[in-house]
Amino acid sequence: MPEQVPVSRAEQDRARYEPLTSSVRRLIDATIRSEADEQAVRQAHALIDQAVALLSSRLMPGSFGLRHDTDGNPMVWGNVAIGLRNAIAPPLRVHHQGGRAWAEVTLGAPYEGPPGQVHGGVCALLLDHVLGATAHRPGAPAFTGTITLRYLRATPLGVPLRTEAWVDREEGSKTFALGQISDHDGVVTVRGEGVFIRPG
Repeated sequence: MPEQVPVSRAEQDRARYEPLTSSVRRLIDATIRSEADEQAVRQAHALIDQAVALLSSRLMPGSFGLRHDTDGNPMVWGNVAIGLRNAIAPPLRVHHQGGRAWAEVTLGAPYEGPPGQVHGGVCALLLDHVLGATAHRPGAPAFTGTITLRYLRATPLGVPLRTEAWVDREEGSKTFALGQISDHDGVVTVRGEGVFIRPG
């Protein structure tokens, strides 16, 4: 019989909450795009209120903030860009290689600004997070000092987008990063640059 590998608390919590968060994301999208009749809307409303009551039976005080699992790893479940439990989060899965960071995501109705296009503030959120990811070090997170964006063209909803960033240079505790968002055809829609600071 194969030896069973122990499952960490973080893995258990991920298995419990990630499907719930995914369902809430679908609920948000369906709420925006629904053309259901009045009876269906009333029934859905009642069911959602029941779900809220169930989930509210035990609530932590305040925001999720920075917490750690039993292995000491940070859990960023409330984060608005990558939070496992945050249905507002796109969500981004950031990959790293050398001084580069990137994420691929498809954004739907909840992220709309102009009709059919991603809201400019959401583009800023994506770039801020991925630009900042180039500056993080183990145990030494970096914080946004400044970020400058240039919107070149509309960023379309409903298609795969790639957000990527790379280190331009480093000066002491500061990382200067460049990045961009490109659409499914590889066309760059937004360019950004930022300065990220690791407190000493």
